[in-house]
Amino acid sequence: MRYRLIIFDWDGTLMDSADRIVNCMQRAGDDVGWPALSDEAVRDIIGLGLPEAIARLCPGIEGERAEQLRKRYSHHFVTAEKEGPALPFFDGVEEGISRLRAMSDLKLAVATGKSRRGLDRIFIERDCGHWFDDSRTADLTRSKPDPLMLTELLQTLDVALEEAVMIGDSVHDMGMAQALGMDRVAVTWGVHNAQQLGDFSPVSVVHNFHELMSWLAPTACRHTGSGMHE
Repeated sequence: MRYRLIIFDWDGTLMDSADRIVNCMQRAGDDVGWPALSDEAVRDIIGLGLPEAIARLCPGIEGERAEQLRKRYSHHFVTAEKEGPALPFFDGVEEGISRLRAMSDLKLAVATGKSRRGLDRIFIERDCGHWFDDSRTADLTRSKPDPLMLTELLQTLDVALEEAVMIGDSVHDMGMAQALGMDRVAVTWGVHNAQQLGDFSPVSVVHNFHELMSWLAPTACRHTGSGMHE
């Protein structure tokens, strides 16, 4: 495979954040008196923009209560970031991204359901914003599975559709790329399993970041002139 642009999802793909998201959403639900939210139900909406996630997670919730839940979730998540341990990147991510960044004509981007403020906060705290040439968040475009954020990244980075690939762990990532006709790679260490992801006809399904890097090896060979092996 040959690509000029690799687009990554964030939560569940690069950062191991699903458990914190589940805990904070459950606490927010308790705060507003919503019936208990199961781990599975919350994990299923990870990747969507927060308003869209709440609407799907809490069918029929009225606007004011949804806004209260949104605010309580944000409060719990920000508090956990300040007081809890830093969320880890998945094994191999930091080394792998560094090696991809060394390829001068390869571009990297993020397409995430996080808010702009939330993603920028992580960029600053983990000093990783420079890893990426551009990024899109659900609050400043449209939530997955709408493909608008991918369309915008292609336009701003001047890359053709067939030269880009989306890498993600959720059906929302896969559905977004499929809707645009973009190649997509499913990763199984996040919120959805291989069977669920396979329904969206990914070009590959990988089970750890080292395997992903090996799959991307032809891209490395093209851009560096030498092999890249894990």
